[in-house]
Amino acid sequence: MNARLLKISLFLGAVAALATAAEPNSTPLPSTFNGKAAASYLDSRLTWWSTWPVSARDHQTFCVSCHTALPYAMSRPSLRKTLGESGPSPIEQTFLANVTKRVRMWNEVEPFYPDSTRGPSKTVESRGTESILNALVLTSYDTSGKLSADTKLAFDNMWSTQLKTGDDKGSWSWLQFHNAPFEGDSQYYGSAMAALAVGMAPGNYRSAPEIQENLDSLRQYLIRERAKQTLLDRVVLLWASTKIPGLLTREQQASIADEVLSKQRPDGGFSLSNLVGDWKRRDKTDLDPRSDGYATGIVTLVLQQTGMRADQPQIKRGLAWLVANQDQTEGRWFSYSLNKERDLTSDVGRFMSDAATSYAVLSLEQAK
Repeated sequence: MNARLLKISLFLGAVAALATAAEPNSTPLPSTFNGKAAASYLDSRLTWWSTWPVSARDHQTFCVSCHTALPYAMSRPSLRKTLGESGPSPIEQTFLANVTKRVRMWNEVEPFYPDSTRGPSKTVESRGTESILNALVLTSYDTSGKLSADTKLAFDNMWSTQLKTGDDKGSWSWLQFHNAPFEGDSQYYGSAMAALAVGMAPGNYRSAPEIQENLDSLRQYLIRERAKQTLLDRVVLLWASTKIPGLLTREQQASIADEVLSKQRPDGGFSLSNLVGDWKRRDKTDLDPRSDGYATGIVTLVLQQTGMRADQPQIKRGLAWLVANQDQTEGRWFSYSLNKERDLTSDVGRFMSDAATSYAVLSLEQAK
C-alpha cells in the first residue's frame, strides 16, 4: 500500500470509529487558551455590531452578519462551562431577541438589502441568506433536545426560500458583493451552512417527513456542484457531511481531509490564501500568505468533527498554533481580509478576526 492510500485508510478508520482514529501521542496536547479573554472580545464585538448604525434595519432590528454575528452564535455557547455561566450573557439575549423578532415578523420586516437600495436581485438574495442564518443561529441555542417553535418557524422560512427550479435547484439565492468568503461566489457555502443547520437541529429534525423533499433537493445540489468549489467551501461541505448522511462518501471525506492537510504551513497553521483558489482582492494587492485564525480554526474544528483525534500530529500542531497565537491584549485571533488590505485595528478590519476567534474557540473547546 502506498503512502497516500495508507493515509486515506487511516482517515477512514477515524470516520468509522471516532475515538480510535489514531494512537495517542506520548507528548501532551497544547496548553489551553484564555477563554475569558476570547468571550470578552466576542461579546464586545457583537455589542458594537448591534449598535453600529450601518447594521441597523427596520423594526429596531439589526443585520445578522456572516462575519461577526453568525460565528458568534455558533461559538459563544461553547464557552459557558469554561466561564461558569448558567445561561446566555446579556448581549446574547439581545441578539437572540433580535433574530427571533425577525423570524416571527418574516413577512413584515424588510430584507437586509432591498432592491431599491442595492440593486436588482438583492431582495431575494437577502431573504435566502437571512433565512439560513436565522435557522443556524436559533439551532445553535436550541439545546432543550426538542425543536422549539421559533426554530421550527426559522426552518419553515428557510425552506420557503429554497430554489425549486433551474440550474441552482436545491440551493438558495445568496448575497453577492464580491466579498469572500461570505459574500463572494458564496451560494454553495450558504447551502452547505443550511445543511449544517438541519443536521444540528435537535429532535432528529433531519428525519422529519415534511422536509425530505427539500432536503433531498439540497443534497443533490451539494453533490452536483461539489467539484466546482474552492477547498474552503468543500471543508464546509465536509463539516455538513458529519451531520447529514449522503453528502459525501467516506472516501470523499478522506480526500478533502487529505487535500486540506497538505496545505498546513511549517508553523502548524493554515492560511486562507491557500484555500480560496484563484480569488483576487479588489484592490489588486496580494492575498496575505500568513497562517491565520480563521483557516486554522475551521480546518482543525472540521477535521475533529469527522472523528480525527486532537492528538493526531497534524491536528495537534494546528491546535498548538491556535494556543500560541491568541492575542494576549484583546483575546482575539487575527485573520486577514480576502478583499483588500485593511487596518486590523479598525472595526471593519476586525471582521475576519471576529469569525476567526469564533472558529478558534470552537476548535479548542472541541479538543478539550
